[in-house]
Amino acid sequence: MSLQTFFKKIKPVTDSEEQLRLHLLWYLLIRVVLYTLLIGIAYVLQSSERQLIMPSQLSVFFFLITIYAYSILSALLLKKKGLNFRRYGKIQVLSDSLFITLLVYATGASQSIFTPVYILPIMAGGLILHRIGALIPAAASTILYGSVLTLEYLQIIPQYYSEYRYIIITEYEVSTSIFAVYGLTFFLIALLSGLLARKLRTTEDALSLTEMKFDRLLLLYKQIFDDIVTGIITLDINDRITSFNPAVAAITGYGTQEVFGRRLQNVFPELSSEKHERDVIDFKRKDGKVIRIGYTCSELHMTGTNLFDDPSFSSNRVITMQDISQLEEMEQQVRNAEKMAAIGELSASIAHDFRNPLAAIFGSAQILAMDTDSTDGNNPSTQVNLTNIILRESERMANTITDFLHYAQPVNPQLKMFNLYDLMQETINYLQNEVKVCAGKIFENYVPGEIEIMADRQLLQIALTHVLKNSCYFSDNSSDSIVCTSRLEVENQGVVIEVADRGKGIDPEIRDTAFEPFVTSREDSSGLGLAIVRQIILSHGGDVQIFNRQGKGCRVRIHLPYCVSTH
Repeated sequence: MSLQTFFKKIKPVTDSEEQLRLHLLWYLLIRVVLYTLLIGIAYVLQSSERQLIMPSQLSVFFFLITIYAYSILSALLLKKKGLNFRRYGKIQVLSDSLFITLLVYATGASQSIFTPVYILPIMAGGLILHRIGALIPAAASTILYGSVLTLEYLQIIPQYYSEYRYIIITEYEVSTSIFAVYGLTFFLIALLSGLLARKLRTTEDALSLTEMKFDRLLLLYKQIFDDIVTGIITLDINDRITSFNPAVAAITGYGTQEVFGRRLQNVFPELSSEKHERDVIDFKRKDGKVIRIGYTCSELHMTGTNLFDDPSFSSNRVITMQDISQLEEMEQQVRNAEKMAAIGELSASIAHDFRNPLAAIFGSAQILAMDTDSTDGNNPSTQVNLTNIILRESERMANTITDFLHYAQPVNPQLKMFNLYDLMQETINYLQNEVKVCAGKIFENYVPGEIEIMADRQLLQIALTHVLKNSCYFSDNSSDSIVCTSRLEVENQGVVIEVADRGKGIDPEIRDTAFEPFVTSREDSSGLGLAIVRQIILSHGGDVQIFNRQGKGCRVRIHLPYCVSTH
């Protein structure tokens, strides 16, 4: 056992009962060893002149046997549960005071060489049992030593004293002086050991608190080092990798054991160990994939101690890195979105500018058509046909521009409560009267009249207009009815609107992209109708789906999650 371990075992106790038990065990061991060594050395140094007063060997043997037996029994008693260790410790130091008194009385009383051994229980009491633990054996030792001096003064001493060079003390003043010196010494040692024990305990508590804070701080730093998403590599003066956190392993694909202790350039030739600000490079991972990373290299300024003044410590560097591949992709997407937004605004502006001259063209063509109809029929048919083409294509361009403006302009719903049945019926009436393709179509409005929905009435009407107009376009004949239904969804606290027709259904090839802009199977359509529907419904927080019906036709399902009330 090393001295460091030994002193750690016998250091002053804290409030731990287990520590106190261990210290008492060490005290019992020290007692046995000390008595054995003291008496053994005394016999070895005993000269023929018999200057050291010693009892018979048999008496010493029984004394040591008593010490051993008492110490062993005391050690066994320490295993007892519920034992008051502090009271038990006081009994042990008092027992030592008694044993030392017997030893002193047997080896010459005031002239015994073992009198300083009284210091043992006094110091042990102070170190193990705090200040009161030192004062109790000090008082006991003083009283017991005074009893020895009293017996000596009364000449009540063992007979074998006469065999040695023993001088009987007959003067009261001499005995009193010896008693005073030793008694004062005992109490002084008790005070000093108590102060020393208190100082050691205070230092130990402060050290324990510092170690605990250091451990917590170390754990915190380690946790940060392990969990931070930024990769961290530290290098020594020779550019060898000394630490490597999991984030770097995730970025590079290399494990810690693969790179630890190796030179940076041998593992990551793309990285530079020279101090520099942020740099962006193409980095090849272990699996061969090339990614974009941003990294910096800086020095670790670890100064303030002689250890860190060593160049091998003060020249350390740290590299921090991040995988910015996704970030650059997102930045590119943002730039593209901004570009598309600018294009959209420009397109909307151009489309808006086109509407005025287109309206003039359309109006002029209408007047021309009326003039053509009012003539005597001598005009060639070519003029009539061209006029009709101008009217048809102008109307088509006007509808396309209107759809484009609806799609390009930002959708900001203005929510209000209104009756869904009334809105559906109003939309049907408009289509039957204003849209040629819907004229004569049979619409069946089965929307319950009691449903009140919270939405933007104008935007929802635009969406329903496109859905119903599509159903009209794809209906085979005027006898096929277009069914409009609605129902409440109690679980989702919303409403479902369905429009079903008996047309040819949706082409499976474009079903997944039907709501994308400019996707259509009609030659006379801009392909923005369903895209506008989805945009409006999504702006309300809902969703829209399209299905082919069993047998024949198509069904569009719209779900709006806003609150619904009933009458």
